[in-house]
Amino acid sequence: MAITVLNTGRHAERVFDVVRSGFGEENNDVVARSWRRCLDEYLLHPDRPRELRALEAPALHERLGRMATLVDCARHEMATLFQQLADQEAAVVLTDTDGVILHMVASPEFAEEVAPLGLRPGVFWSETEAGTNGMGTCLAAAAPVAVRREDHFYTQYTGLTCSAVPVYNPAGEMAAVLDVSSRSSLMQQHLLVLLGMTARMIENRLIDQCFRHAHPVHFHSRPEFVYTLHEGRLAVSDDGHILAANRSALFQLGLQSVADIRSRRIEDIFQTSQEDLLHRSTLSSFHPVVTYRAHASHRFFAVMRRPAVEASALQVGALAGQAAMPGRVLTPTRTPLPRPLTQPAAPVGPTLTDPTLARQLDVARRVIARQTPVLLCGETGSGKEVFARAVHEGSPRSSGAFVAVNCASLPESLIESELFGYRAGAFTGAQRNGRRGKILQADGGTLFLDEIGDMPLELQARLLRVLEERQVTPLGSEETVSVDFQLLSASHRNLMELVEAGRFREDLYYRLAGVEVRLPALRERSDRAELIRSLLQAEGGGDARLSSEADHLLMAYAWPGNVRQLRHALRSACALADGAPVRLEHLPLALQRASIEAGSPMVTLPMADAPRDLPVDEPASNLPVSPIDEAADDEAVQKLNPIQANERQMLLKMLEQHRWNVSSVAKAFDVSRNTLYRRLHKLHIRLSHPE
Repeated sequence: MAITVLNTGRHAERVFDVVRSGFGEENNDVVARSWRRCLDEYLLHPDRPRELRALEAPALHERLGRMATLVDCARHEMATLFQQLADQEAAVVLTDTDGVILHMVASPEFAEEVAPLGLRPGVFWSETEAGTNGMGTCLAAAAPVAVRREDHFYTQYTGLTCSAVPVYNPAGEMAAVLDVSSRSSLMQQHLLVLLGMTARMIENRLIDQCFRHAHPVHFHSRPEFVYTLHEGRLAVSDDGHILAANRSALFQLGLQSVADIRSRRIEDIFQTSQEDLLHRSTLSSFHPVVTYRAHASHRFFAVMRRPAVEASALQVGALAGQAAMPGRVLTPTRTPLPRPLTQPAAPVGPTLTDPTLARQLDVARRVIARQTPVLLCGETGSGKEVFARAVHEGSPRSSGAFVAVNCASLPESLIESELFGYRAGAFTGAQRNGRRGKILQADGGTLFLDEIGDMPLELQARLLRVLEERQVTPLGSEETVSVDFQLLSASHRNLMELVEAGRFREDLYYRLAGVEVRLPALRERSDRAELIRSLLQAEGGGDARLSSEADHLLMAYAWPGNVRQLRHALRSACALADGAPVRLEHLPLALQRASIEAGSPMVTLPMADAPRDLPVDEPASNLPVSPIDEAADDEAVQKLNPIQANERQMLLKMLEQHRWNVSSVAKAFDVSRNTLYRRLHKLHIRLSHPE
């Protein structure tokens, strides 16, 4: 389908009329002011387009070499954005600050169609060359712009709709423009938001790539936003000086530019030292810990990590060199040979000192060193990923990467490309040798497949083939790449029951479960006291203390949410205590309810298998629920033991208090609605949903 443009004469008349009327200056209109520049400064005419200037191949190659880091950081994010748009008549474009297109992602058909217009790598799209357009006008305005069809200066481009945003380097300077040019009528405001998010991801990648020798710091005023696009990101030198910051960090800290923060020490920003923040981050297994703004009471949650390892940097460099060869399937560089088994194992830390857990860790390390896969079983929140990392750190392949994939958190549409990657050819502009999937990233190290029971059935066959053959075929490729990794997987589900139900492949189960390791629940661990104190210090600092009542309650509580629930409880309690000893009133309501009646057993909501007809994840619109408890089987209720009967009465009181709103009760107990539904079913408390 050809690109339709506006009537030549009418469009030119409109441009001249708007500029003569002074519309742009009076209304501060970005497009109209751009038209004025095109007419008065650049001496362009809407109906007389110039042939766009383009770089010769050697000059483009030299420019791409200078911009290699930026382009490499942008490739993956641009491909992801293209997939999200799902628009075969759109192109995702990256230009430098001269307006030269460095990289473009588009369908082959659309790329061929727009190439005669100059929408291809090496062509200049500054305003001086192409008039008003998304890329050039974004450069001129140094701000996000949306240029609709009729907004273009040259008539020949009025068949396109363009949206563009700036991309900044770690110094806070504009380094590129990210643009989407499309023939279809996209919602431009929505598209500008997506572009802005993609630009921030590219900027974060630039910080990571340019400061691999530095300590990365992730922070936000809300803990759930740490490790997300909204987090503040700092790069800190070995001696504690700040080298770089992203835009979110500047905004949260109330600073105007990178120059305002560069070379300050971490103590000038937060009420902590680099050593303390790194120590507490390590103790918390790199979950966010509480800190405060220097000389202020504003609270943040932060994580500091150690710099990227040299082996990883060497591997990235080797891969980047291979990327220059088009048409090849990515072949990762091998990591050094495994170290001898006699070498001392890495320390496991205070969270893994329970004797049962230590024995399980020793078993897992021994068998995985002999290329036997390990399946971790345990309740939700019991620390399966922390355990898996400890297995990796004490294994012969600890010098390789530890790559974790949560199979439950990835959309089905993305999990295949996440695991297996893809190669160029699916769409124009994808990474030259394809995107490296998680399996390839784990080459020479450890692949950890968390919540493996949630993997779609159709992908299980592909995974089984990879595990058997140790070869990966990226999407869109007929070539295979050999991989070598040690395998850890985990699930809180009973995989054998899923096999019997036809929801998990039996052959894959036996391939994963070379050795099954069961992690004890928190209530079963003998190191609870040590774990509570280490997490308390991680969340509240070295001076954090517990009152005797709070200490007794934390030790006696059944912790249905395990270590994850404990960490969240201590985080909120430390924040409420604000430096004073943590008391009962600082603890979450679920724990306080457990000590209402002296001598009563602690309320516990242990995991149980949900019946097939039980609601799994009811939408909020179905809440609150109403009771039909009186219709429950009296005989079944009478068979409950005294502890269960007491717990049933406690839950009934809570449900009444919260007007039978299951979400509110689950929040009060700090457990998921799934867990609460299972326990209500176990205790014969029946619910109905309004029509």
